[in-house]
Amino acid sequence: MEDTIVGISAPVGGPISIIRMSGHDGLSILKKIFTWKDKQNPKSHRIYHGWVVYEGEKVDEVLVSVMLAPKTFTREDVVEINCHGGALVAQKILLLLVKHGARLAEPGEFTKRAFLNGRIDLSQAEAVMDIINAKSDLSHKSALNQLQGRLGLLLNASCEALLVLLARIEMAIDYPEHEEADIMAHEIKLKLVDILADLERLLASANSGKIIREGIKTAIIGEPNVGKSSLLNALAGEDRAIVTHVPGTTRDVLREAIKAGDVFLEISDTAGIRDTDDVVESEGVVRSFKESQRADLVLLVFDGSKAVTQEQISKFQHEGWEKVLVIVNKSDLPSKVDKDLLKNTFGEASVIEISAKNYIGIDALCHKIQNMFLKGEIEYGGDLVTNARHISLISNAKDSLVNAMSAIGDGLHIDFIAIDIQAAYATLGEITGIVVTDELIDKIFSEFCLGK
Repeated sequence: MEDTIVGISAPVGGPISIIRMSGHDGLSILKKIFTWKDKQNPKSHRIYHGWVVYEGEKVDEVLVSVMLAPKTFTREDVVEINCHGGALVAQKILLLLVKHGARLAEPGEFTKRAFLNGRIDLSQAEAVMDIINAKSDLSHKSALNQLQGRLGLLLNASCEALLVLLARIEMAIDYPEHEEADIMAHEIKLKLVDILADLERLLASANSGKIIREGIKTAIIGEPNVGKSSLLNALAGEDRAIVTHVPGTTRDVLREAIKAGDVFLEISDTAGIRDTDDVVESEGVVRSFKESQRADLVLLVFDGSKAVTQEQISKFQHEGWEKVLVIVNKSDLPSKVDKDLLKNTFGEASVIEISAKNYIGIDALCHKIQNMFLKGEIEYGGDLVTNARHISLISNAKDSLVNAMSAIGDGLHIDFIAIDIQAAYATLGEITGIVVTDELIDKIFSEFCLGK
């Protein structure tokens, strides 16, 4: 923490490179290589124009942002040099800064310092990477909410309530004459009920959070030659799957990441469902059904230019899918499908007509999927838990509080109740960083990119 660290904070190869330096020696190191008018008295949160110079020769014309502690991301003096892009210039300036006393930053070390210096909590630090990796407007918004500290506020409130309970229990152990055990146990139980309700609300949002972070897992299912691969290509806006008139072209699961409006889809194109003696194709059919069982949404495709029998529908009717949209494809051809039969089986709102070949109805389909998600037909919530580490820890904390409730119900001594409450407090503290080990901090920030 005493070192002044430096790293390239913009991808190498772009038109502009940004070199970030943080630490108490940042300004003195900068002055050794940068010439500008106000060199002796730089003001905070100003941008200065000048030249990077080495041994009397100009290296690059740059803009330098000077931000003095404590009103910076790391709460240390921060300098950002905006130089011309390309690997050579940025690397030259970086090596000059190292030569004059800076140390190359480790992955995520700038954000790590922001956490260690109290600028952000641990959940906010992790939200930085979620923003960088956001795949849709919703995932970006969810990560932004976490960066603003909404999850931390909720969990800190629970931690504070648990801490108050622990203090009261400690007082009761030291001065038992001041507390009636039955009354105190009842009051603790009432408070634990409220805390548990808050944790359960967060856990209920976990599936929605997973969808926002990773995308809606969507499986395209149907018989051969109904247009499943054509649908994938239409949604992707390019030819990602081979399309032929020969049945059984798709033998394995083909996955593609697609943005549909404000939501992100992880789409799987699967083998056509039919009885076959072909060993490879049979395995493809088995995998198709397995893929559909794992999906958040199934797009069940029928050929609208052919009649559909109840027997064909029965192949898919009892699969127990979470959510299904029936796609009647080939609307550009004369319709022979009994749409009323499909609506009666799967619901009127679940049937959509398209022509994947001619891109007809694709926008309407994307809009339908987006609305299903936003209206909660596919899981959605307000304050979402999207991080797998957070989900696991909240679940563990909930289990500890359930154990505490059981201990109260069994009439156990308050020492036993305190053990479980302490465990819940420590577990929730690992999310925000109230209770955290050096090993955990190092692990989390090692997953960040350099310069962040």
